[in-house]
Amino acid sequence: MVGRLTLVAVAMFGFGFAMVPLYDVLCDVTGLGGRGVQIAENGIGSAIPASDREVRIRFLATTNSALPWVFQPLDKTATVKLGALSETRYVAMNLTEAPIVGQATYNVAPPEASLYFVKTECFCFTQQLLNAQETREMPVYYFVQPDLPEHIREITLSYTFYRNDNPDAAQALASAVSQE
Repeated sequence: MVGRLTLVAVAMFGFGFAMVPLYDVLCDVTGLGGRGVQIAENGIGSAIPASDREVRIRFLATTNSALPWVFQPLDKTATVKLGALSETRYVAMNLTEAPIVGQATYNVAPPEASLYFVKTECFCFTQQLLNAQETREMPVYYFVQPDLPEHIREITLSYTFYRNDNPDAAQALASAVSQE
């Protein structure tokens, strides 16, 4: 009996370590949490041939309740050709009298579409420092791969901004901005 219980305890311990890689694989396959979204590392343009097929993109924006910013897309929707490099812009405004660092997370819906949605540049790749009462437009450059399944006719790209209260991050960003 003791041997079986020990075996069960060891198996549970091993399963706990396996959960992280299993979760990563699940997110990559299903696109949960935007993890399946591809990020182009070197410039694209002529590498992906554009298609005549179009898809509608909806843009959404929210802020976490701990972040006193206004955050919204400049355009609510866009119709883009598959494979063509496209751009959209979001605007963020710090409503306070103090600088605040924020970090955006994104999600693509339906999850299957995240495998075909490629961002080449995005404000979500880095933390954003907004000074007191500062307003900033932030671009997103992206394309949708031409082999997007036919049944997907609309994609939603949504962002949520969170406050980053890490004092080291705020200080590092503030000194980087002051050196520019």
